[in-house]
Amino acid sequence: MVSLLLEGGGSRGVYTSGVLRYFMENNVQFPYVIGVSAGACSGSSYISNQIDRNHTVNVTYASHPEYLSLRNYVKNRQLFGMDFLFDRLPNELVPFNFGAYEDSSQEFVIVTTDVSTGEAVYYRKSHFPKDVLTLLRASSSLPLVAPAVSFQDRLLMDGGIVDPIPIAKSIQDGNKKHVVILTQKRGYFKKRQSFLWYIKSKYKHYPHLLRAIEKRHDVYNQSLQQLKTEEEKGNVLVISPSRDLDIGRVEKSVTKLQSVYDLGLKDAKGLHKKLEDFIAYS
Repeated sequence: MVSLLLEGGGSRGVYTSGVLRYFMENNVQFPYVIGVSAGACSGSSYISNQIDRNHTVNVTYASHPEYLSLRNYVKNRQLFGMDFLFDRLPNELVPFNFGAYEDSSQEFVIVTTDVSTGEAVYYRKSHFPKDVLTLLRASSSLPLVAPAVSFQDRLLMDGGIVDPIPIAKSIQDGNKKHVVILTQKRGYFKKRQSFLWYIKSKYKHYPHLLRAIEKRHDVYNQSLQQLKTEEEKGNVLVISPSRDLDIGRVEKSVTKLQSVYDLGLKDAKGLHKKLEDFIAYS
């Protein structure tokens, strides 16, 4: 079985949205999809087969003050407006098709981090079909800029802290081949977390979470090495930006975001034959 892995990356996740649009336009489907943070958010609209939704949410609304602003942070200690993103947008402004999501035959796994244990917790659509918004919010709750999310006696945060590229989980779940969408250009390696002194102060009551954050760069780079090893075996196909993205984790410029979205479309189209062959010979 071929899986689809979706890395996070905040605003860089608009690249993934572009790739997924191409997949939806060309009926490229995967029986198993696993997403982290922004990747999980884009992946949910892929599962519900809402072809325009990611663009509307991640590009059109990016300049909205409730989406992303310093005002959000000053008022609610949230750089991204989490209530806006995970309540008003999906329930009112850009409705999420919950029925199509729940009825999809594709398995969808959302990666989160347990604040108390510092370990990854994975939530499957087949087990938690009606909790998608809460779990997406949890997976996207970055340290310092968003509060942890309470769910079933756990306190959850950004899945990218402990499993940013969940290739090991995909293998563990029985998948033999994996298509991986990265939001950094090949050759990128993560550096040690900055602002550790402040993070240690803010989360001093969660020592396991702090240890996970401290070694986050090592975990990320080890995941890249595992990707490379599986790639050499012919088990992985990576789709990643073909040029440097002119945006970081936080971006409000609709023009820049549109450019990155278009790049995702273009890169996916350029790999169509390779992707087709990779899936066919799985």
